[in-house]
Amino acid sequence: LDHDTGPGHPECRQRLVESIRYLEGLPWFKVLMPIQPHRPEPQWLEAVHAGNYIRHAKETCRSGAGHLDSLDVPVCTASYDVALLAAGGTLALADHLISGTIHNGFALLRPPGHHAENSRALGFCLFNNVAILARYLQLQHGLDKILILDWDVHHGNGTQHIFEEYPSVLYISIHQYPFYPGTGAYTETGIGRGAGATLNCPMPAGSTDTDYEHAFMARILPKIDAFKPEAILVSAGFDAHKSDPLAQICLSTEFFGWMTERLMEKAAHHCEGRILSLLEGGYNLEMLPRCIGTHLRVLSGAGNA
Repeated sequence: LDHDTGPGHPECRQRLVESIRYLEGLPWFKVLMPIQPHRPEPQWLEAVHAGNYIRHAKETCRSGAGHLDSLDVPVCTASYDVALLAAGGTLALADHLISGTIHNGFALLRPPGHHAENSRALGFCLFNNVAILARYLQLQHGLDKILILDWDVHHGNGTQHIFEEYPSVLYISIHQYPFYPGTGAYTETGIGRGAGATLNCPMPAGSTDTDYEHAFMARILPKIDAFKPEAILVSAGFDAHKSDPLAQICLSTEFFGWMTERLMEKAAHHCEGRILSLLEGGYNLEMLPRCIGTHLRVLSGAGNA
């Protein structure tokens, strides 16, 4: 909540305040296990981001500058430390997942991460949380094949570029296109040794549950089966909801549960149910909490409570 993006900004602290308030009122909330975030060791940031970028981010935030790298990344003096906790919180989830104390996990975090490049902040994002988590699972916990499914309405340019030469990380994105940030065409499939380990499913404005379901059944789920991941990570943006103010995709609240169910089926088949999900976008303060609740209801096995 200390990451202050300024008055009227869509990526605001109320996104978490309203989400937590809503979740605490659900009858099954007590089945969830809260996990405290911690600051990650520097090596995990450096596994994804250039050292000079990390130093630049720290100095810029603590100097009191209003933006980092571009006008679409507003920051305050606390933003660097908050971004460290966001990244470190995902690593705490990973430790609990691998030890077996949780079956899966969700990181209710901000700032988001999937637009952050190796050496540049972009699109409200400072550090690429899901990319840091993927490398942590590989380097700290010995997993090899990691799937990142990004259903945020905006393409995760940072995640794609960080892993586009990695055959061991399958990056799949379904997103509005053409749209911000301009990347994510069908033709972007990875480069070098990573050729074929990127799958983009660009969707036109106005796409519905039915359109997304077709993309899942025809392209996304078969690609997952062919890859056989050892863990599934979700860049869970909820800004593809039909009520979101920043985009024009028309998904229902319930469809986020449908996508979660499909991923849980694949996780059960391929990777002992291991799913970790990270909040990215979602800017309607009434519907974001409901979408998160739908996602967590399915992840937690709380049924239709």
